[in-house]
Amino acid sequence: MELEELRATWSEMSQELEKQKKLTNEIILKMTQDRYRKKFSKLRNLETVGAMICYLWVVFFLFNFGKLDTWYLQICGVLTIGFLIILPTLVLKSLKKIQNLDILNGSYKKNLVIYIKEKNRLLKLQQMGIYLSYLLLFILVPVSTKIISNKNIFLTSFKPLQVIALVVALIFMFFFTRWGYKSYKKITNSAEDILRDLDS
Repeated sequence: MELEELRATWSEMSQELEKQKKLTNEIILKMTQDRYRKKFSKLRNLETVGAMICYLWVVFFLFNFGKLDTWYLQICGVLTIGFLIILPTLVLKSLKKIQNLDILNGSYKKNLVIYIKEKNRLLKLQQMGIYLSYLLLFILVPVSTKIISNKNIFLTSFKPLQVIALVVALIFMFFFTRWGYKSYKKITNSAEDILRDLDS
């Protein structure tokens, strides 16, 4: 009789331990999911603010598009508007996709493959944005100048102060874009480490 009671107690304890282990694993996964998502929340908030600023500029350029009275200023205007709509939208979509990776479902290997694919896409978008931002500077200046001060800079000669301002802007952009890209790499590598820790 005692042996039967001992077996029943042992079986009950084993089931309890299994439930505890399963519950602990679920809690760890949920905590990992939260830590993973928080890695991208600040980045996503910054990109959302940046995108809103870009969209406001688009509205400004659309309302004033009629002031662009030559074909080449209109092309610059269209390119500027396209850039300010497309790139921020693509970055936000990519960030949403990478942030919402569902760690709780799917295998570790599958999640890691999806993450690396999305990480590479996000970093390529950032690289593309860096290169295109230099082009944007050269098409944004003529458009803004025409809309704000009604001057066509293609028909005027540059003053020394304007050349200095352009060089300073390029230097600032160089360091700012480098810093931004390094921050993206740091955050995405840190998030990848969180995922890799699940396998250990």
